[in-house]
Amino acid sequence: MKNRKQYLIPFIGLKLGKHQFEYQINNSFFEIFDYNEYQDSNIKVSVVLEKKNTLLEVSLKHKGTVNVPCDLTSEDFDLPIKGKMKLIVRFGEEFNNDNEELLILPHGEFEFDIAQYIYEMIVLSVPLRRVHPGVKDGSLKTEALTKLNELKIKEIKEENKEEENIDPRWDKLKKLLTDK
Repeated sequence: MKNRKQYLIPFIGLKLGKHQFEYQINNSFFEIFDYNEYQDSNIKVSVVLEKKNTLLEVSLKHKGTVNVPCDLTSEDFDLPIKGKMKLIVRFGEEFNNDNEELLILPHGEFEFDIAQYIYEMIVLSVPLRRVHPGVKDGSLKTEALTKLNELKIKEIKEENKEEENIDPRWDKLKKLLTDK
């Protein structure tokens, strides 16, 4: 895959302990996976790798925004997202990534690709239903809403018309009910 070299973490030369990696994610990252769901994205990913004698513990955190269309109005807006994920890397006979929290690498490996895990963490943190914040608080002003308000039928107060045209005989009947 193209341009994934920067997401390879070489762990063989690292000392025991914690090591920090920072990534700035934008739409070019999602192009690696042929994923074009976002108009724009600006996400900061922090990866902490703790190297131990027999395994590696990887903690991933992200925070940022993705520009997506609203499901109700189709207006684009910046949706804030954040999330975290933990991954344990062990060594074994053959490569195995069946478990989402455990990665098994062959004994001879010296680096692993973190891009797939970053991608999954970000995509899964975006909610299925995306609603513009202006819809929730009523402050969204769009061209479509303005046009709909112009075409809105003006309500006629029918209650007032009915009160004016009341038959006087009904008043006498109402009086009977209150005179009891």
